[in-house]
Amino acid sequence: MKHICVIGTGYVGLVTATGFSDLGNHVVGVDINPERIEMLKKGEMPIYEPGLDELVERNMRAGRLQFTTSYEDGLQDAEYVFICVGTPEGVDGEADLKYVRAAAETIATTMKHKLIVINKSTVPVGTGDWVSDIIRRALPEPIPFAVVSCPEFLREGAAVSDFMNPDRNVFGSLDRGAAEAVAELYAPLKAPTVITDIRTAEMIKYASNAFLATRISFINEISIMCEKLGADVMEVARGMGLDKRIGPQFLQAGVGFGGSCFPKDVKAL
Repeated sequence: MKHICVIGTGYVGLVTATGFSDLGNHVVGVDINPERIEMLKKGEMPIYEPGLDELVERNMRAGRLQFTTSYEDGLQDAEYVFICVGTPEGVDGEADLKYVRAAAETIATTMKHKLIVINKSTVPVGTGDWVSDIIRRALPEPIPFAVVSCPEFLREGAAVSDFMNPDRNVFGSLDRGAAEAVAELYAPLKAPTVITDIRTAEMIKYASNAFLATRISFINEISIMCEKLGADVMEVARGMGLDKRIGPQFLQAGVGFGGSCFPKDVKAL
C-alpha cells in the first residue's frame, strides 16, 4: 500500500484518487473548495461518471479514501502527490497555470519529507521544469523531491473505465527513478508504458489531442466534398477505416470537435 495525495477533486482528480484507492492504496483527496469536500464526505458526487459513486463509497467505507481541505493532512504521510487542478483557457488561448502555481507553492511550503510530485493536469511543454523551480524556490528548507509528468487520457463519460483499462500510461521526468516509481503505481493496470523525459511526456498529451481533433476536422471537410459530389461520407469513412494504417476511430462526420479539452488544448498548442 502506497500513500498518495491528490490535489484537486474535479473530473481528473476525483477519478485518479478513487482509482488508486481501489487498487489498494491509501489516498487523500485535497480541495480548497469546502462545499465540494463536504459533498464528497457525504457520498455526493460533484461530477457524474458511471460507476464513480459506488467506487467512492466502497473505498471510503474501507478507509482507503479520504477528503480534506487541508494540505497538511493530505501530505502528512504522502509519498506521492498528484496535481490535478484546472488549466483553463487564458485570454489569448494559452493555458492559464495559476492553479498549478498555487498548488506547487502550497506543496513546497507544506511538505516535510521527500516527495514525488506528479503533474496530471494538461500543461504546456516546459511546465514540469517550471514547477520544479517553483517548489525549489518556495521550500523553507532543502527537502528532496522530483517532478514527474503523467498526463491523463480520460474521456468524459468513460473516465473510470479509461483509468482502469488505459491504452497506455506515460511518465516523464529528469529523474528516471522517480518516473519508474510512478510507473509502479500503475503496474496493476497492465497497460503499455512509456517512460521518457518530462518535456516529451507533456508533448505526447498535446500531440494526441491535436491529432484526434485533426481527424474529426478532416472527415468533416471530406463530408462537405461528398455532399457536393454526391458521395456517401459514411461509406468513404468505412473504406478508409479498413486500412490498418488509418483505422476507423474518430472518422464519424458530425458537428465537429468540442468539449472541455480539445478546443482548449489545440489553441494552447
